[in-house]
Amino acid sequence: MRTIALTVTVILALEASLLAQTASKGPAAPEPATPKMRLQSNLLQMMRGIFYPASNVVFSAQTDNPADAKFVPGKDPTMATDPLTSVFGGWLAVENASLALTDAANLLTVPGLKCSNGVAAPINDPDWPKFVQELRDAGMKAYKTAQSKDLDGMVEVADTMTKACAGCHRKWREKPLANRCK
Repeated sequence: MRTIALTVTVILALEASLLAQTASKGPAAPEPATPKMRLQSNLLQMMRGIFYPASNVVFSAQTDNPADAKFVPGKDPTMATDPLTSVFGGWLAVENASLALTDAANLLTVPGLKCSNGVAAPINDPDWPKFVQELRDAGMKAYKTAQSKDLDGMVEVADTMTKACAGCHRKWREKPLANRCK
């Protein structure tokens, strides 16, 4: 019984000490302002610079084993323009491309994103976040499949990714340039 009383006394003393330390620090410092994200590219440039190249790396794994990708003889692999034959090539390139697609999907939700025709991207359309999430999910599925080096699974991943891209493309891209994103 005495041990319990002593334990309770120690706990209460520690709590009082912590409260005193917290109170002596004064008001909490304000949180630093979150910088506003600004995009330099339009949607078409983003697609051509990020999504298209990364998805091609993922799509390639449905027909060619990334483990078979080799450095080009006489070329410095650190300067390779083909991710599969670079110093971070093979399955690692597929993993990295999958994660790039997943994370870059967040760029598709940044306010101010424009289409190549100058029209605001339809980020407030109810379908937009659904399509963006499908792309994120496809990217993560590709990443997990690439980690397991499952060639058969990459065929399924390619189908999932194709469907994720197709929803958005059907609704906004498959139009004359002047009408895209409308």
